[in-house]
Amino acid sequence: MGMTTVTAIISLLMQAGPNPYGGAVPDYSAEVQDRPPDDSHVIEEQAKPSWLGDCFELVESDPARAHAQAQIRRETVSGDERVLANHCLGLAATRLERWEEAREAFLAGRNEVPADDMRMRARLGAMAGNAALAQGDRDDALALLASAYGDAQAASAGDLQAFIALDQASLLVSLGRLEEAAALLEESRRLQPANPESWLLLATLMRRMDRLDEAQAHIEEAAKLAPTDPRIALEAGAIAVLGGRDDAARQSWESVIALEPEGALADIARGYLQQLDEAP
Repeated sequence: MGMTTVTAIISLLMQAGPNPYGGAVPDYSAEVQDRPPDDSHVIEEQAKPSWLGDCFELVESDPARAHAQAQIRRETVSGDERVLANHCLGLAATRLERWEEAREAFLAGRNEVPADDMRMRARLGAMAGNAALAQGDRDDALALLASAYGDAQAASAGDLQAFIALDQASLLVSLGRLEEAAALLEESRRLQPANPESWLLLATLMRRMDRLDEAQAHIEEAAKLAPTDPRIALEAGAIAVLGGRDDAARQSWESVIALEPEGALADIARGYLQQLDEAP
């Protein structure tokens, strides 16, 4: 492959870094699996009021209506129900891309969480951090995520800690603090070794830091855990081409197209393949 082609591909590759949620504000409810069964004080384990389920359903189908209902509800309830109303309000505000309002709602909920429910405090704090990031306030986002990480650690919520570490790492990469990001990704991988996201993002970061042997080892592990994920195949090709293994890169990028023919990742893979084909 010619040097011009190598340079062009490297230029494209270096624009892509760890970004687990693509700018969205994640609600960690679905990911969290290891909630202690005997923790009767956790808000989300208690019997939820009927209005809450309706509010969360409306976040998906009619966020403006959910937003209005949550605003009204939080003014008429107290205690745990007020925390949950702020949670729903924050999610609705993110759907409407009202980031400042989302951050304020998540923080209001976090600050009213009972002292013995550090898990819920960590969840809401992390969502506030992501809302701040979506708003462009990276300094506040970093502080909020760090606080949420500490709350998750205090709650012995390793799963939640791992997901927050991914968010922190993504933000640190954008700030050019790559070694700190790598340490957090290593911690996330340690806490959730079966999560391919940590292995993928660590491979991406190692590739960006020109530590290709480590990147290769990490992407192989990610591929074992999620063999049909086109993002992993795309990254595998990136690592291969930078290591001078053009045939392996071609095979990986062709598999991206096979896995997701009409997706944006397939378009990127086609661009890389075209550059390989045009090489001397």
